[in-house]
Amino acid sequence: MASTTNPSLHFLFLLSDSALPLGSFAFSSGLESYLAHHKPPFSSASTTPPLDFHFFLHCSVRNLASTSLPYVLAAYSKPEELETLDNDFDASTSCTVGRRASVAQGKALLSLWERAFSASCVKDAATEAAIEAITQFAASFKVSKPDQWGLKLNAHFAPLFGVLCRALGLGEEEAAYLFLCNHAKSVLSAAVRAGVMGPYLSHGVLASEKLQIVIRECVMGEKGTKVEDAGLSVPVMDLWVGRHELLYSRIFNS
Repeated sequence: MASTTNPSLHFLFLLSDSALPLGSFAFSSGLESYLAHHKPPFSSASTTPPLDFHFFLHCSVRNLASTSLPYVLAAYSKPEELETLDNDFDASTSCTVGRRASVAQGKALLSLWERAFSASCVKDAATEAAIEAITQFAASFKVSKPDQWGLKLNAHFAPLFGVLCRALGLGEEEAAYLFLCNHAKSVLSAAVRAGVMGPYLSHGVLASEKLQIVIRECVMGEKGTKVEDAGLSVPVMDLWVGRHELLYSRIFNS
């Protein structure tokens, strides 16, 4: 049983809070585009989750795991390489809409670090490197300008999340599971607001053993994956995300 006096447990609760001001719930992660292009017979009065939504949710989680989770874990293990990982993640992100969402949430995470977490984290042998890395990155980002090749700091969400979790004392598997679980929560929140299902059904999906198994499989499957080997496992997800800004009307940010 985890000790209730462990500071990392407190930060784990904070990072899993739906009210965390990261802007994650402003995006549908491609769900709105998926609905517009497929128009399945969804009903908010349904007593069971639509099978097509299960398909989308699991594809979304698995695709995020294969593209972003290696960067979360790499940044967690080697926080001193944060700037390099940020640049590599930017170069490997082919979808403009997905890139925009990642940068927007990354910037929000940096602000959250400076305004809320930096003064409360405990510096020790396990967290010192991560604290220095994210503090230096935040300072450099404020004055960052494109170099002669047009490259600059981007503040992508995945590597920053890994370093932040390390700085707050969370375990590696905790950070990985939390990263994917938070994504699932944001997709389910989008589903509720899009009228796919109600809040009780949404929490039923979130609490389901099926989703837990998917997340655990992704965490274990990507453990040890090098960032050079990160890539799309569900390529059509990029199409659904990328075509979001082409919709005639939409309720989420593209």
